[in-house]
Amino acid sequence: MHLEGTVLVGPDFEPVEGRVVVADGEIVRIEQESVESDEVILPAFVNAHTHIGDSIAKEAGEGLSLDELVAPPDGLKHRLLRAADHGEKVAAMARTLRYMESTGTGTFLEFREGGVDGVSALRDALAGEGVGFGERAIEGVVFGRDDSDVLSVADGYGASGARDADFDAVRAATREAGKLFGIHAGERDADDINAAMDLDPDFLVHMVHAEGIHLERLDDRGTPVVVCPRSNLVTNVGVPPIRELAERTTVALGTDNVMTDSPSMFREMEFAAKLSDLPAREILRMATVNGAEIAGLNRGAIEPGADADLLVLDGDSDNLAGARDLVRAVVRRAGHADVSRVVTGGEPVVQRDD
Repeated sequence: MHLEGTVLVGPDFEPVEGRVVVADGEIVRIEQESVESDEVILPAFVNAHTHIGDSIAKEAGEGLSLDELVAPPDGLKHRLLRAADHGEKVAAMARTLRYMESTGTGTFLEFREGGVDGVSALRDALAGEGVGFGERAIEGVVFGRDDSDVLSVADGYGASGARDADFDAVRAATREAGKLFGIHAGERDADDINAAMDLDPDFLVHMVHAEGIHLERLDDRGTPVVVCPRSNLVTNVGVPPIRELAERTTVALGTDNVMTDSPSMFREMEFAAKLSDLPAREILRMATVNGAEIAGLNRGAIEPGADADLLVLDGDSDNLAGARDLVRAVVRRAGHADVSRVVTGGEPVVQRDD
């Protein structure tokens, strides 16, 4: 299999006219030569922080505070999840997975509520069980919570925040299991950041209220951070200091709760780029290779030996035609309507014929 067009090669997304050759789900080589194609080929997105369980309650809770919306155990989200049956949750998540695929996401890192049952519901949605959508090719890296046994079925543990519980034991268990540990920190205020960092997590999520002392600790430790600026704005907690964080550590982008924001990495990139005014290449890295690095995956950049998770855009769409800087155009203006196809595991999973 091969794809032709302008290829955004490597972690710096250097535009190269030619083709990407794929075999057995892996990028074999990039061939540079003149081709008759306007398509733009880039890595599929890695959405580094999601909560897709609340797909059952999109746009619920207008006017509520962050705690009233999502704080465990009795925030609106948690009450609605408890009231929904297994089939309802699976069907809603399956729709979200289908949307994420269609908007170029190949991998997502999910903080899944509900313990073992919650993880199982997501696995059922990925498998297409009982919803009529078929198995999804998108890959989920699933971080469980709420149950001491969840590490037996999850890829890691996703803690709600250091103020919610004592996570020392589960952190030790996660490390012993050789799995990843992530934790929300600094979303509402700065009070839980040091306690979260003391757990030596594999990554932190949000860090909206990171202060000088926390930035210094990031300098020392290099703990990666996932930022979700659209979600933070919607929940009225502020916006993360993306530029300051990126100067000190690896930063990835996530879309957070489906309840409050669509899981579109196009929208997240555009907002983050215009909020931080960072170079487009840095923002695109946050949406691809940085999230893959946090999850320990071999994808996010187009280079030989990497997984063939690719996004193909129509460079001659009304939206993208005439772009002088392709990477900037991808980050700041591309969207769902520009998607030509998505390739996950070396196979097309979304393809438009129009």
